[in-house]
Amino acid sequence: MTEQTLAAPIDDQQERQHGFSRYQSLLIALLAFTQFTIILDFIIMSPLGAILMPSLNITAGQFGVAVSAYAFSAGISGILAAGFADRFDRKRLLLFFYVGFTLGTVLCAVAQSYDVLLLGRIVTGLFGGVIGSVVLAIITDLFPLHLRGRVMGFVQTAFAASQVLGIPAGLFLANHWNWHVCFAAIVGLSIAAIALIAFAMEPVNAHLRLKQDKNPFHHLIATIGQPRYTLAFAVTMLLATGGFMLMPFSSAFTVHNLGIDILHLPTIYLVSGLFSIVTGPLVGRASDAFGKYPTFVFGSVVSVIMVLIYTHLGHVSLTTAILVNVLMFVGIFSRMIPSQALMSAIPDASQRGSFNAVSASLQQFSGGLGSMLAAAIIAQDPDGSLIHFDRLGYVVVTTSILSLIAMYFVQKSVANRAGRRVV
Repeated sequence: MTEQTLAAPIDDQQERQHGFSRYQSLLIALLAFTQFTIILDFIIMSPLGAILMPSLNITAGQFGVAVSAYAFSAGISGILAAGFADRFDRKRLLLFFYVGFTLGTVLCAVAQSYDVLLLGRIVTGLFGGVIGSVVLAIITDLFPLHLRGRVMGFVQTAFAASQVLGIPAGLFLANHWNWHVCFAAIVGLSIAAIALIAFAMEPVNAHLRLKQDKNPFHHLIATIGQPRYTLAFAVTMLLATGGFMLMPFSSAFTVHNLGIDILHLPTIYLVSGLFSIVTGPLVGRASDAFGKYPTFVFGSVVSVIMVLIYTHLGHVSLTTAILVNVLMFVGIFSRMIPSQALMSAIPDASQRGSFNAVSASLQQFSGGLGSMLAAAIIAQDPDGSLIHFDRLGYVVVTTSILSLIAMYFVQKSVANRAGRRVV
């Protein structure tokens, strides 16, 4: 495959009919595996919460700070990296941040105290928080808009795979050995991913031939100051708030409030993840076939309904808990995939890296604030159950409605530029 083929998205009739080339399929699988390790490292903190808090003798508030530390450090690194994000081959940029992420995860694996764990989460966030934006820039560089929903659908199955494979396996390791082994396993997977990127992935450097600001600071300011990016940045912040508020405390809520034995937590994540693996590609195809925004509307409606139900549950059966989680993840995926595909059409080619880095930074900052806000809203009874959890649901629903309205204007802007009614 030539550099020209790699540099430009394939947008001919043959590809429309027959789908992805062999290299494209390999690249999608590689990016999905990369995302799997990054997402697993982040979301494993949620199910481990019920184990970590008593093990390190920390409160729910301290645990919330550990989760937020990743988000805030990722937010800082996103801003710092934005000015340089379009000045290097995206493959080399991906490798650089991935190595740093792996070293941060090593710190988490060897942590024997809360302070070391907190340091590990900070280092992991500094590097891992930027990787998603690099992956998105690579996808935008190499795949045309009409295929990005499918690509996002496949790549986001990494989230589902972390549910099916990572979280149950992590909880099994934590329950039978200790929580350190979970992070050690992620380190092993990350080393394998680094090797695959280094030897199987071709350079992604066509953007280097485009005219850019030579000064990284000017490049960053030019991106932040672009008026048509402002609404997209605002939507990104709104979308991040909800997940960061509920996810860190979901395992503790499931165990102590829903009355589900901790040994059954892997079953909930396993079944939810299996459904998500099927849902992801279907949502991607739907967003390409019916439009990104209509699919996003569907996901938002489902999410609002299920969040309200979930946050008001009392003691329920395992079957009910699984059903609610499955439907809630259907809503999440139906928002996540089309929104990412739609957002990818906003930046100019010369600003994709910096746009995605700033977006990732804002996402992490807003997510960190959401996590800290959630920790301030909820409290624990002596028996470990969480109180005021329903209030988190109201905040998440509010941000979902606001993002639905704002996303309408984002898609309108993209559609106007593409000369279409719906994209």
